[in-house]
Amino acid sequence: MKQEIVFATLGSMMTIVFLMIVNLLTSPEHLWFLYPSHILILWPVSLYFLNEKQYKFGVLFAGLVIIFFLSINNYFNSPGHPWVLYAAYPIVLIVVLTFLGKASIKLSVAIIGSLAAILYYSILNYYFSPGYPWAVYPAYAVLWWPALIYFIKSKRYFGLSVFGTFLTVVFFIVIRAISTPNVIWEVFPIFLILWWPLSMYFYGSNKRTREV
Repeated sequence: MKQEIVFATLGSMMTIVFLMIVNLLTSPEHLWFLYPSHILILWPVSLYFLNEKQYKFGVLFAGLVIIFFLSINNYFNSPGHPWVLYAAYPIVLIVVLTFLGKASIKLSVAIIGSLAAILYYSILNYYFSPGYPWAVYPAYAVLWWPALIYFIKSKRYFGLSVFGTFLTVVFFIVIRAISTPNVIWEVFPIFLILWWPLSMYFYGSNKRTREV
């Protein structure tokens, strides 16, 4: 493994230097060599952490490298809009959940993580693009996190279908109201999603009948 790490380190360094030289000689106005460089950096470092069985620190390092790469890309290509902040939260969340270990599957962690995500993206929405409340999209996504943990752990699958249907119906109604208030299109996906709890209810009824 040590030989593989040395090989990966030398290979990554040689490739990065080569790509940088080609970039500066052919198109210095755009530093495209940065895109493959962060992947090449992760190669030997990942092998090192795997060899040392320090998986948590490997995830931490990978998260820092990705955030650093995105920050540089943001600075050089679109410094007027800090879009790196949108990608930072899920990366940080993955690192935090990795360090929490088995505690990461607790319902309390899911509730705190989802509420923090909603608050975080709502703040970004308010300060950087208040014209459209796009924060409802990540809010809808992260609310599934604690819901899945609660209903699956308690084996309440019909309850999950009811909650998921309710959440989805509210989501479609809100999206229609803020995006196309004059077009009532949400009835079509709502009709489809209603089949989920309906089928779960009859499946449960048939199962109980067969057991009796």
